[in-house]
Formats: sequence, C-alpha cells, structure tokens
Amino acid sequence: MINDIEKVIINEDELSAIVKDLGKRISEDYKDKDLLLVSILKGSVIFMADLMRAISIPCNIDFMAVSSYGSGAKTTGVVKIIKDLDQSIEGKDLLIVEDILDSGKTLNYLREILLARNPASIRICTLFDKPDRREVDVYADYIGSKVPNEFIVGYGLDYDEYYRNLPYIGALKRSVYED
Repeated sequence: MINDIEKVIINEDELSAIVKDLGKRISEDYKDKDLLLVSILKGSVIFMADLMRAISIPCNIDFMAVSSYGSGAKTTGVVKIIKDLDQSIEGKDLLIVEDILDSGKTLNYLREILLARNPASIRICTLFDKPDRREVDVYADYIGSKVPNEFIVGYGLDYDEYYRNLPYIGALKRSVYED
C-alpha cells in the first residue's frame, strides 16, 4: 500500500494542527448555538472523529452516506443517498463535515436536500478543498487546506475503498488508478 504513494502531501502533525484550528474556529462561531455535525460517510469518518474532539462546545452528531463515484476515480455525477440522517434537523445549526470538496456536485445536492428540512442554518466544513476541479457553485465555510489537483488518499480518503487507514495524505501514483 505504501508503495502506491507517490509522495506525502500532508503529514500526521500537519493534519493534527489543521483539525485543531478548525475545531477552535467552529467552537467560537457556534458558541450558544444548537450545533449538529453531519459526517458524510465514509470518507469523513476519521476527520469527524478528530474534529468533534477538537470542538470545545456541546454538539450532536449524525451521519449520512451518499455515493457519486461507484468504484472508479471519477464521479458519475449521479448522487445517491445510501443512509439518511437518524434525527430531525429542523431548527438546528447544521455543519456538514466532508473529507474533500472536489467537483462540488455531491455537496450541492446534499445542501439542497437538507435546506428543505428547515434547519436554522447550514454551513460546510471540508478538510480539503480542490477548487481547480469545481463544477458547481458551492463553497465551504471552513476549509482545512487547499490541495493540488492530484488523486489524494489517506486519513479517510480512498481509492476503490482502500488507503483510508493511512495516517497522512498522500498522492496516489497514476499507475494505480489509470488503466
């Protein structure tokens, strides 16, 4: 698995510092609000676990699972909800926690679906932003780091369900994901 990584983009210490900074900012911004963190599975689960521990105010959590990739490296453009929220979001201050904001199609779709459920507010927190790949007009309110237009894996991000368990962010060698 390690041999499939071309280079490390963000190491473990850098990831920890990014998450702590995001947690501090979110804690300040959501003080005295009814914060609900919604993790978009599976990619954001590691980030979500660390982020919620970096948040110093009361909050609730929930999870959604969506798919727009199938088993390849490119999005299909069709978003499918696999697991919906377990609780009502009406009147809550919702923070969608995502691993990476790439084309924006998935987050744009989710934002529209969730807005119809009458939350008090909706914001987006993404660990990584890849603005060069944006196809729709969606932006994150909290961004951990901008990343280059490379196929990155680790810390929850995958290729075909592998590499999520790497403790850093690495660029995957093209030979792994190109035919």
